Amino acid sequence: MILSSSIPVLGSLLSPIYFQFFLDKLASSVGPRFYMNIFKCKQISETGAQQMLLDTQAVKTILLEIPSLGRQTSGAAGYSKFVSREMSKAEALLKVILSPVDSVADTYRALLPEGTPMEFQRILELKGLKKSDQQSILDDFNKGSPAISQPSSAAPVGQSMAPAPPASTVPAISNPASAGFIASREDVLTRAAALGRGAATTGFKRFLALTEAAKDRKDGPFRKLFNA
Repeated sequence: MILSSSIPVLGSLLSPIYFQFFLDKLASSVGPRFYMNIFKCKQISETGAQQMLLDTQAVKTILLEIPSLGRQTSGAAGYSKFVSREMSKAEALLKVILSPVDSVADTYRALLPEGTPMEFQRILELKGLKKSDQQSILDDFNKGSPAISQPSSAAPVGQSMAPAPPASTVPAISNPASAGFIASREDVLTRAAALGRGAATTGFKRFLALTEAAKDRKDGPFRKLFNA
């Protein structure tokens, strides 16, 4: 609601160059911060993850509408791509949290291929698994996964919005466990997409209704995110 009321004013006051600068700063700040604030939760239940997935999709929708709200859509393509990419990471993270325990490792590899073992362990904590249960899953994850690259530091906005280089050719895989993972990747992605299908149909009206219902709640990571 704040964005819907303030963005038209900013669009009328700022020149196209300065409005584009505002879009770049907004995209590079909100998306990654939104993703990291999910990890600040102590534990996320299945119902909570479903609700957060609805909220994430609603926030993504309003962020993509900002250029139109400001009536300055020229040069907004890069902004839209960056927002979609960063908010999709948050959606993927919540889908991993929603996935069953027996397939959480495969879902994590499929949806967040650049993730780290440390991040995966934090996801298990968010799911509320005990330490003893976590260790067996982590052992299987480390044995059956190819080397997972560490996430690179955030690039400047101008660079991050540049088209991604062509994907390199996938090398032959000698590890049977890895081969089995790739063979089932399409099934994992299909199941993960189904987790958010119902949420995707709810739309922005649901987001506004949830916002009204949440007025009396205590401040949490996400309230602080948008008040910052």
